Amino acid sequence: MTARNAFYAQSGGVTAVINATACGLIETARQHPDRIGKVLAGRDGILGALTEDLIDTSLETDADIARLKHTPGGAFGSCRYKLKSLDEHRAQYERLMQVFRAHDIGYFFYNGGNDSMDTAWKVSQLAQRMGFPLVCVGIPKTVDNDLAVTDNCPGFGSVAKYVATSMREAGYDVASMARTSTKIFVLEVMGRHAGWITAACGLAAEAEGEAPHILLFPEIPFDPEAFLARVQTCVERYGYCTVAVSEGLHAADGRLIADMGSQDAFGHAQLGGVGQIIAQLIKDRLGHKYHWALADYLQRSARHLASRTDLEQAYAVGVKAVELALAGRNAVMPAIRRLADDPYAWEVAVADLGEVANVEKKMPREFITPDGFHITEACRRYLQPLIVGEAFPPFRQGLPDYVRLRNQSVVRKLGEFAV
Repeated sequence: MTARNAFYAQSGGVTAVINATACGLIETARQHPDRIGKVLAGRDGILGALTEDLIDTSLETDADIARLKHTPGGAFGSCRYKLKSLDEHRAQYERLMQVFRAHDIGYFFYNGGNDSMDTAWKVSQLAQRMGFPLVCVGIPKTVDNDLAVTDNCPGFGSVAKYVATSMREAGYDVASMARTSTKIFVLEVMGRHAGWITAACGLAAEAEGEAPHILLFPEIPFDPEAFLARVQTCVERYGYCTVAVSEGLHAADGRLIADMGSQDAFGHAQLGGVGQIIAQLIKDRLGHKYHWALADYLQRSARHLASRTDLEQAYAVGVKAVELALAGRNAVMPAIRRLADDPYAWEVAVADLGEVANVEKKMPREFITPDGFHITEACRRYLQPLIVGEAFPPFRQGLPDYVRLRNQSVVRKLGEFAV
């Protein structure tokens, strides 16, 4: 069997461990030179395929590829770019097939979240219709932890560890100063429709009165009066109050509290600032001095505090993706399957892309306390194993020593294509 090249791309918001997936994939592909020629990475995700800007990863040393395990961000560049439906914009998909033909690509690996799994699914369908021999494998990645079928998503465990740590540390800070200074601290975290990251903040509170005192989930409509009453109770009881809030918090009528009125490239409402809104509400109604913080990119790029469990799972799905492709498993995705909570055990199973694409997994109601303001023990049992273990990167002169690849493109064979 003649070896054919593979295409790999990173999509959507990056994580602290997405490059570990790339590492697992490339290292595994290199073990099968008789089946896979080169792994060509799309520069800036799927845009690299459309514009024929393909990075030749074979020019990277084994040592530098191995260093990807310890490097955050997207080593080859990522993008927020969703392919339209086959009927709307067939030219995009035909362009992909032209590029794949020109570069003898027989394997398509797309590393991303809900929209990315949809893209991988659509590409697999078109390749079949056109009779083009292409094996398509989606690879899970999202800090939001909202992909269906898989028990959890690579990238989430490290974010969870970071926000829980940050909330615990901020709690100690505020408690120290609350008598004469700030009594309120609000941390805004990511999560458009699913409150998994907000829930992870709750891991910091292991005993009565510990931060965070209140969690605001997108799954629970925001009730200002009930919230303010809880804040005041916490201040009276503990001397201060700490709050973690999801960017996707919404009112009873469904309106997003922090909807800025614009949209991102995927067509989602552009969010931001709900933490300040919540903090200001407390100041206006209760008079308490506040500080608020926006975890933003810090939560998803904090490789220095990555979860070892997350790192191992991210690497494992990269390895599994190649194994599935070599086995001819088309339109599938490696998925984490939980075998036990304590001691934690897991394996990499297989999911059909058609069951994953555009399906959003939200927090189950039994993971949220009846009052809607914190996590239950069931939620804690689910979350706790995902943040366990440290996987510090190497340090040089006091700072993390990350790798930057050469990222040299192959020679283009086709004309330009407008995106």
